[in-house]
Amino acid sequence: MGFFGRKNEGGLMDVIRCDEKEYLIWKWRPAGQDAGSTKKENSIRYGSSLRVKDGEVAVFVYKQRDGSMQDFIVGPYDETIKTANFPVLTSIVGLAFGGGSPFQAEVYFINLSGNIQIKFGIPYFDVFDPRFQDFAVPMAARGTITFNITDYQGFIKLNRLINFELEDFSKQVKGAVTKYVKGVITNIPEEKGIPVLQMERKILEINEIIAAYLKPRLESDFGVNMKGFDLSTIDVDKESEGFAELRKVTSEQATKTTIAQADMNIKNMQDMQAINANNMADTLRIQREEAQRVQKLQTETNFIGAHALNQQTDVLKTGAENLGSMGNMNMGGEGGGMNPAGMMTGMMMGGAMGGQMAGMMNQMGQNMNQQMNTPPPPPQVAYNVSINGQNSGPYNMQQLQQMVQSGQLTKNTYVWKQGMAGWEFAGKVQELESLFGAVPPPPPPMPPMP
Repeated sequence: MGFFGRKNEGGLMDVIRCDEKEYLIWKWRPAGQDAGSTKKENSIRYGSSLRVKDGEVAVFVYKQRDGSMQDFIVGPYDETIKTANFPVLTSIVGLAFGGGSPFQAEVYFINLSGNIQIKFGIPYFDVFDPRFQDFAVPMAARGTITFNITDYQGFIKLNRLINFELEDFSKQVKGAVTKYVKGVITNIPEEKGIPVLQMERKILEINEIIAAYLKPRLESDFGVNMKGFDLSTIDVDKESEGFAELRKVTSEQATKTTIAQADMNIKNMQDMQAINANNMADTLRIQREEAQRVQKLQTETNFIGAHALNQQTDVLKTGAENLGSMGNMNMGGEGGGMNPAGMMTGMMMGGAMGGQMAGMMNQMGQNMNQQMNTPPPPPQVAYNVSINGQNSGPYNMQQLQQMVQSGQLTKNTYVWKQGMAGWEFAGKVQELESLFGAVPPPPPPMPPMP
């Protein structure tokens, strides 16, 4: 790929253009002029023709006492050098020199559409796992990087255009890429937490890490735009002593970790079983206490009813005695003799009280019979259920029925309650057989959409 070529056109007025097929930076010279052959090689006549293709930019560099200045003409452009597109040139030449006056300028063509691809290879270098700093594992890396020029003004500030050689420039970029890639790979185990023995399998992830690191640095160091980065290979020297030792120690550590994790899982399971057993004991104790409390309340209710009946009997007895004496009521009779009116009044009052007491007695007897004949509440069924290896419950029959309908409880689900020797499949527990006979069949599938 060439950078500098010759223009084979001549004449009083020059045609300034680039005919190179492949180039990155190309310097234009007047026809027949070689580099350094004459001091007039940079003399350009005002009014010469300038042709810049699409994807190119022409840079006019003027050497002035106060430093270099540039005019940038972005293609496509095909005009004579007389327009306002050259603000710097207009201020330098001025109208006093006339249309044919020459001026000094270096003209460079920069290819904005061309891509430069560089292959790189990094020989073995040592990488350390931060957990095992005693074992160095040799690694090598290969890949390609692709870049182009987009910010041509920034590129010109960072690079000398005169006598620009792509080969020298590529060597500089390659050296920087090699340094950066090696540095990133060396620090990845510690900074990104990727174990050394897994880096070959993490090549895509590492590729993204390096690309993100390289892009801003190539732009700031060389003024180029990195279009792509491909880390094709990370080669680990598996025959090295460091690799063998690191693999051995990590394997031993993994085995210890697995054993420790298994022991921890067993301990967690035992602790969970102990907790579930304690919860079960507390639940059964609470249920037992509740049943005893209900029975005690029932006994106390019956006792209160019997006591009330005894009191009513005493009342009736007293009433009967009073009823007997009511016949002797004087009610104002003279001489203390028999008073028929008083007797009749006493009999009427005694009959009324007796009837009232008889009704009360009857009502109390019925209440006591009802209370004494009311059976105690049935015992609550309480089953524990093993769901996904976890003990839950206890649940009564209504809750178990809901669990069957939701699919949480099946015939192959382990259950247990107080009095059972151990866990058993729900389908084999006679008390639970009725639950599975009442499970409705699954709903039919939805008809296809028209």
